[in-house]
Amino acid sequence: MAIHAVRTRLAATAVAAGAATLGLAVPAQATEQPLPYVALGDSYSAASGVLPLDPSASLLCARSTANYPHVIAERTGAALKDVTCGGAQTKDFAGSQYPGVAPQLDALSAGTRLVTLTIGGNDNNTFISTILACATAGVLSGGQGSPCKSQYGDKFSSDIDSKTYPAVKAALQAVRNKAPNARVAVLGYPWIMPATAQAGCYVKMPIASGDVPYVRDIQTHLNSAVRRAADETGSTYVDLAAASEGHDACQPIGTRWVEPALFGTNFVPVHPNARGEAAMADLTIGALGLR
Repeated sequence: MAIHAVRTRLAATAVAAGAATLGLAVPAQATEQPLPYVALGDSYSAASGVLPLDPSASLLCARSTANYPHVIAERTGAALKDVTCGGAQTKDFAGSQYPGVAPQLDALSAGTRLVTLTIGGNDNNTFISTILACATAGVLSGGQGSPCKSQYGDKFSSDIDSKTYPAVKAALQAVRNKAPNARVAVLGYPWIMPATAQAGCYVKMPIASGDVPYVRDIQTHLNSAVRRAADETGSTYVDLAAASEGHDACQPIGTRWVEPALFGTNFVPVHPNARGEAAMADLTIGALGLR
């Protein structure tokens, strides 16, 4: 062995020994790599309507850099690949949602270690159909009675059971197949409407008083379907029900997590605001033990 090499090795040994004597940590040969993290999902994942927009995303996706995936990555140091897109349905995991927007599953690999998503609310147009149908019925009734429930009954809930639930389950299984080494967390949707008719806000959310609990029940049904699909695919379900109580779209600015249909602050109504996205991030970090 060359004299220079011997001297180098002895010097390194002396440094390590001295550090140990002083109680100092010896630097590792290589720093730990950031957690490979992929964010999938719809507008509740993309924070559609919240500024600033993500310049790397298609404008059609209306993805925000203030969405809960970005907040999670910032707080945990994870290496984020964000492919969330407003309006996404389960079918857009395997197919292109818009020209130039790749199927969301393409972002996953065996190297992915964390996946988060919200999905299911756009399948069968559940959210859009419910809000539009019930708001229209509410306007026509002057806000009285439960015209939406009288007209549609269990239609929305039946569609969730027969169509949305199996589609979400299949999508989650596809995620697990593409990223077998990842922890997968699927979030429930934060409350849009309060629990009682008395707590409604007809001016901001023109839902007839008797339909306020009806709309709430539809969302409860959707979240239950997502939870069931998560449980059956070995995914973590992030329950927002208790935490988002009292933060619905009828609450004042600074309290609500979801903006109302009218007189809100988002450019896309009936979606989480930045406060809501931050809360979703915090609850996900807690559920996954990433603190």
